[in-house]
Amino acid sequence: MSNEISLSDFQKIDIRIGTVLDATIPNWSHWVMKLTVDFGPDIGVKTVFAGIMKFYAPEEIIGRQFPFVVNLVPKKIGPKDENGIQNYSEGMLLAANFVSDDKDPEKNKPVLFSLSEKVPNGTKVI
Repeated sequence: MSNEISLSDFQKIDIRIGTVLDATIPNWSHWVMKLTVDFGPDIGVKTVFAGIMKFYAPEEIIGRQFPFVVNLVPKKIGPKDENGIQNYSEGMLLAANFVSDDKDPEKNKPVLFSLSEKVPNGTKVI
């Protein structure tokens, strides 16, 4: 397989469970939803933008726990807000890339993971 990585490279990825406290669709967005996620006392609350708005409503996401990569370099997302503050995504929501329509990738719904039971925010995925 050409995309193989070493175990030491994989160990650099920090995947944690977080609870979505808030989910909104920015007025400038045609694709991303803004998530406010609680990762517990050690990591705190982070903002994560996820390309799920065409498939999920904010009320379907709020209060649920999901796995996120939390150690990515923050990435600028969208324009500055009305107060002149730039939005940054501070992590990545993990989902399965379910391909339902090879011709139109915008119809390929990301399938969100669900936990079989609630765990403390910030729990490390191993």
